[in-house]
Amino acid sequence: MVRFMDTIEQDRDVDVAAIERIIGDVERGFNTKDVELSVRHFADDATATSATGVRVTGRDALIEAHRAGFAGFLKDQYARYTIAGITFLRPDVALVHKEARATTPDGELKDLDHTMVALYVMAKNGGRWRIAARANTLVPR
Repeated sequence: MVRFMDTIEQDRDVDVAAIERIIGDVERGFNTKDVELSVRHFADDATATSATGVRVTGRDALIEAHRAGFAGFLKDQYARYTIAGITFLRPDVALVHKEARATTPDGELKDLDHTMVALYVMAKNGGRWRIAARANTLVPR
């Protein structure tokens, strides 16, 4: 017999795995400078605030911001992302805390600790998790 709580826990495991894949795609997009992959999981009306405090809203604006960043100041930057926590506010809304550590292009860590944190607000709609908002914050050294 399947208990109700077992079903909820299985659903939560599926959701966590989906969120982990999304953060993995964002990391791969950043490290390969693949604009499409880096914004693939953002909702069409998503908003993101960069580590420099610039806020961008909407998919087209996010694509342009990523394109400019990857061609400019982010061109030679690489990172490894670690999910520091996932908090489900509701079954279809999650807060995701991510830490980023600087790496070489080959993935070798450059720093002993994370240099940036990000907060993602994710929403599940039609069975698919999307990034509704992201805010990046640099960690002072």
